[in-house]
Amino acid sequence: MSDTAVTEDARRLLSAAAVRERAHQMLDIALADGLAEWRVNLDRLPVAAELTAQATLEAYPGLDVPFHARWRHFEVAGRDLWAERAQAFSDPGKRARAEFDLAIVSVLLDAGAGMAWRYRDAATGAVLSRSEGLAIASLRLFESGALSSDRSDPLKADALARVDAAVLAQAFQVGDNNPLVGLEGRAALLRRLADAAGRPGSLYDEMAGRAQDGRLPAPVILEVLLARLGPIWPGRLTLEGLPMGDVWRHPAGGLVPLHKLSQWLAYSLIEPLQASGIDVTDIDGLTGLAEYRNGGLFVDAGVLVLRDPADAERAHPVESPLVVGWRALTVALLDRMAPLVRERLGVSAEAFPLARMLQGGSWTAGRKIAAQKRADGGPPLKVISDGTVF
Repeated sequence: MSDTAVTEDARRLLSAAAVRERAHQMLDIALADGLAEWRVNLDRLPVAAELTAQATLEAYPGLDVPFHARWRHFEVAGRDLWAERAQAFSDPGKRARAEFDLAIVSVLLDAGAGMAWRYRDAATGAVLSRSEGLAIASLRLFESGALSSDRSDPLKADALARVDAAVLAQAFQVGDNNPLVGLEGRAALLRRLADAAGRPGSLYDEMAGRAQDGRLPAPVILEVLLARLGPIWPGRLTLEGLPMGDVWRHPAGGLVPLHKLSQWLAYSLIEPLQASGIDVTDIDGLTGLAEYRNGGLFVDAGVLVLRDPADAERAHPVESPLVVGWRALTVALLDRMAPLVRERLGVSAEAFPLARMLQGGSWTAGRKIAAQKRADGGPPLKVISDGTVF
């Protein structure tokens, strides 16, 4: 194989298409009884689909489901906190750059908070945990101007190079009685983001420049993110000098790309692009997200079964075959489940892409069944994370 072919193979792993292809290969291996850690029981997939459909109808009885994006987490007590602030923008481009700044920083800071952490928002009185708490904490950090080089122009993130663990600890109200998992890892990630991309909002201009006739396919959003942000991920695989990010080796499946945070970020950038006048197409060119709520839904519903039940009590590194397999199977099973959910809701694939099922949806169903199964509502597996995967 030529060096050019190797490089092209490496580049192809930096795509949503590769995530989907490898995930379904892993599912085929599992269905052939070829995974040492997992069995798959597709007879239970309708159970997960029913839970997802029920959660969707409870939250969105009119089926007016928005995309699964970071913007949903800025809504508290009936208020859309970012929309209130964003009304001050008169220039669509400036607003889009600010929204890219906010979304990119906020998503990268949202990689699991641990079960003990809470955020108390003074403005609304809300006490929030997990993704919702991390979202509001990051919004307040952004609004404060702490990420801007000019405090008189606070709503931009062009000073990420100065962010350290102390800055985040203060913004996220971290203390001995309120620990946050992976605090130093998150701060280091933002500093590497500054090195790789400068101001995150500049990626808006790059993506807008990739649009043709005002249209931009959603997978291109991910491709830009993976190309520009690849160097920020710590200690990850590189191929032919290319940083691979959320790509892992599996003994049965070879190289398995997942790109969870980057794909969630791609979903979260669709709305700012659309609001600026760009038509984002091929939404389902992105995949489901390989994270612990979607994955937990399949474990708790009995679709995914641990071969060794004791693995539920052990802590597993993110690079372990058990976790890599779990995440890849989650992506493939979301594809398999989507038609079942749409059938129950009476909607088409065009009207109800994965981005709506995730929001409606599978993520909420995963959280609900976790609360029924475990007192702390946590995921069914314990994963050792550095704060940059989940």
